[in-house]
Amino acid sequence: MTVFIQGLIFLIQVYLVIILIRVVFSFVSPFPTNPVSRLAWQLTEPVLAPVRRLLPPMGGLDLSPMVVGIAAIIILSILSSVPQ
Repeated sequence: MTVFIQGLIFLIQVYLVIILIRVVFSFVSPFPTNPVSRLAWQLTEPVLAPVRRLLPPMGGLDLSPMVVGIAAIIILSILSSVPQ
């Protein structure tokens, strides 16, 4: 069970880094022409799109990465507190 939880924690941390890469690329290059940007978009869009639909319009500001990031951090703290 410990190996499973540690692996899950690692995957969530990697996913948070990919979300951060997507956010940075959205400021640097609005059009996803970079292969890294495309990969980050393909990996995060299935999670971010449903959250984006639930959020009210914010005048062009996309808060879905922040919402998913906060949820991931909460999940990480819960998984870290599970007894070994």
